[in-house]
Amino acid sequence: MRKKIKNNVSWVGKVDWELRRFHGEEYSTDNGSSYNSYLVEEEKTVLIDTVWRPFSAEFVENLASEIDLNTIDYIIANHGEEDHSGGLPELMEKIPNTPIYCTANAVKSLKGQYHCDWDFHVVKTGDTLDIGNGKSLVFVEMTMLHWPDSMATYLTGDNILFSNDAFGQHYASEKLFNDLVDQCELMSEAIKYFANILTPFNPVLRKKLDEVIGLGLTIDIIATSHGVIWRDNPMQIVSKYLDWSKDYQENQITIIYDTMWGGTKKLAERITEGIEQQDPTVVVKVYNLAKTDRNDVITEVFKSKTVVIGSPTVNNTTLHSIAGFVHLMKQMKFKNKKAASFGCYGWSGESTKILREILQSAGFETMEESLRNQWKPDEAQQSDAIEYGVKIAKM
Repeated sequence: MRKKIKNNVSWVGKVDWELRRFHGEEYSTDNGSSYNSYLVEEEKTVLIDTVWRPFSAEFVENLASEIDLNTIDYIIANHGEEDHSGGLPELMEKIPNTPIYCTANAVKSLKGQYHCDWDFHVVKTGDTLDIGNGKSLVFVEMTMLHWPDSMATYLTGDNILFSNDAFGQHYASEKLFNDLVDQCELMSEAIKYFANILTPFNPVLRKKLDEVIGLGLTIDIIATSHGVIWRDNPMQIVSKYLDWSKDYQENQITIIYDTMWGGTKKLAERITEGIEQQDPTVVVKVYNLAKTDRNDVITEVFKSKTVVIGSPTVNNTTLHSIAGFVHLMKQMKFKNKKAASFGCYGWSGESTKILREILQSAGFETMEESLRNQWKPDEAQQSDAIEYGVKIAKM
């Protein structure tokens, strides 16, 4: 069912209430998501993006119930990833000669995924497409936000930026617009989306935001590819992105650990106590990684000025849960953050040194000393952990 966005622009996408993991199993979507496709009906009829492939038959059927598919003059593929382009194969079976406008890299992506040689028209930043009634589409390449093929499309006259993956959220709602949903939920999903998907591309993002702002476009609506559409003060999310892209941090220290027999957990609790003693103003959050969603924890790392990682030693190294998470932290390419490591051991005790080295290679400024405790901490060792927390707060 189509929903009106503005004038002759409609949403024709799919809300996925049941989605719980995305990008395979890499990203948690506790609030579902949506695959936003848009229909622009001026003198020319334009379809902007489609939906994820499991919903392609439903998408094409619904679209055919709204319009004659043969009246679609142009298809815009802002991004080749399957959650955006998955409806194309089924749609193109119905209208095989319809031209598809996309970047040169998107041609490679779409051919590589679907092995079809459709009527591709390559566009680059500043190219326009006249769709009648005094309106045009203006294309803006968004390279590495977050794929090499990504672009955004701007509709003149209605002043709508179809931003693709930028400014989105994995957030399912029957309400279409940002002013109609819970604002805390919305911003929580928006920062999680940024932290987990866009953080590695911060330098590129800053340049691209400056470029988009420099175009001087009047933006009344930002129509994203996932989640709700920004119509109430749409530039608020652009402002957030500018802040988040500048090696963002809050006055927060996050402690992340896994434990085998509770010793490393006890250290985490005492380190927390020491931090709070030294600096009552700092927000301290503590997560047992085995019991917490890793994408939520990455979001907390994104917000933190200091991260403290703990693992016992097992088989001369760290627990695999912590090793995998620290590798994920490295992938995110965080900047301007400090770190420390801690853990219990029985025999060899290598985990803290391994963690410190990985954190350093990931770009974190680490404390010279780790907190390394043999066996379960007694009262004196717990006092040492409190003092270690004091040192972390001072760092």
